[in-house]
Amino acid sequence: MKKIITLAGSSSKNSINKKLAEYVGSLVEGADIKNLDLNDYELPLYSIDLENEKGFPTDLLELNKEIEETDGIVLSLAEHNGSYAAAFKNAFDWLSRIDAKVWRRKPMLLLSTSPGARGGQSVMEAAMSRFPFNGGNVIASMSFPSFNDNFEGGRITNEGLKQDILSRIDLLNKSI
Repeated sequence: MKKIITLAGSSSKNSINKKLAEYVGSLVEGADIKNLDLNDYELPLYSIDLENEKGFPTDLLELNKEIEETDGIVLSLAEHNGSYAAAFKNAFDWLSRIDAKVWRRKPMLLLSTSPGARGGQSVMEAAMSRFPFNGGNVIASMSFPSFNDNFEGGRITNEGLKQDILSRIDLLNKSI
């Protein structure tokens, strides 16, 4: 059975990106889904001095192992001021110190969402230009617009957007 991890690039306990990533992960048929939460990994603010003094935090090694052992990734990025959320950027910085190819060429469905109509397009553009340098194998991507209008009761309510997501899940499935 293929193993898929879901992850939201957010530290919010009520993250809409977490809701989207976990929902999309639940639609991947025949997979063992593991939902990861950045809040479960205690990572101090990255510093080369801290790394040299104390090495890699235990929680970082655990997160890295999850990425290493998965067959595919569903990642949904929160957008803060047009870029990555601080918690995600910090984890990404730490992970890149273990292996610059953070994503290990694992097939990835890359998502972003926001309450607005652009659905986190700026952070999506940043990730699409950066991730290939860090082992990103983005099979499909989607900026999911107006989250609160299109996702209710734990599911996508807009049929067109749901079909868009399902077609991207199909691409991910074919790549694993």
